[in-house]
Amino acid sequence: MKFLIFLLSLFNRSGCQIKNWFYKKKISTPKKAPLSVISVGSIAFGGTEKTPLVINLITYLIKHGFKPALISRGYKGRWEKSGGILSDGKSIQAAWEDSGDEPFMVAQSIPQAGVFIGKNRLLSCQKAKSLGFELAVLDDGFQHRRLHRDLDIVLYTPAEKIAFREPISSLKRANILLMKKGVDPQRKKRIRERFPESTVFEYSVKNRGFFKLAEKEREPGEKLKRKKVLAFCGIARPERFLSTLHEEGIKPSFFFKFPDHHPYPKSSLEKITKKYKEINAEAIITTEKDALKIIHSNSLKKIPVFYLKIDLEVEDKFYARISNLLQNWV
Repeated sequence: MKFLIFLLSLFNRSGCQIKNWFYKKKISTPKKAPLSVISVGSIAFGGTEKTPLVINLITYLIKHGFKPALISRGYKGRWEKSGGILSDGKSIQAAWEDSGDEPFMVAQSIPQAGVFIGKNRLLSCQKAKSLGFELAVLDDGFQHRRLHRDLDIVLYTPAEKIAFREPISSLKRANILLMKKGVDPQRKKRIRERFPESTVFEYSVKNRGFFKLAEKEREPGEKLKRKKVLAFCGIARPERFLSTLHEEGIKPSFFFKFPDHHPYPKSSLEKITKKYKEINAEAIITTEKDALKIIHSNSLKKIPVFYLKIDLEVEDKFYARISNLLQNWV
């Protein structure tokens, strides 16, 4: 698997270098959307906290009187090619299978936000503008060069050993680099020197607690520590989830790793419930992204299932920068 990811990384990086050359030479030019665009992206394959940052950023914009919309490709959703409106800022109008799991998670977390799906991000921006939205937050947009953006935010932590979609040199296109706290100061200094055009801010991942499936009440982590637990997830870097559970003092007796964006068909749920009974577990724990896909499962109705909610905390200077820019945009 690691070898296949390495080959995919090489292929992607080569493709991105060719595409970036066309844009650098102005052979290709980005299309301007009818509203300001903030892109949140990464040069890595998955697992870089983009979705929590998107939720964090949209929440901030709404709190400060703006009307933002999420613009997402809707990866692996039914609307990825055709496009669609998941939320008009008033109600969710489709299922996660239509939009893809991450946009649906955003729509659930922030009901006031518009959520527009489809490969044609310019068309989604036009739809958002026609419904009265003022700002577009482009999800996973760093490689989407076809759409002009007013601000490029890129999550990048140099210490992490992960496959890249494009060369590290591409970070010179970023206006803001967000690094996880704890990076070696010398390493951070080298990044600042190498990319002087980018402003570097720090963030940290915060656990907001465990919640029971289909309920809003928080479950004390202390209770789960004392239970025999089965855990599972279908995310890009499952070891992160397991590590977080260990940090909370929870050591699962069994851990299922499914592919990223796994849809959880009946066969997968039967596999989980069978193992749950085999090991005499007392609870199941998963991620918030996975939880939204199993919430209506009959297989798990009689089993206590909890999900871990995470959030990002970004330094105040980051929001000050966003606030200054917004004064000139809207």
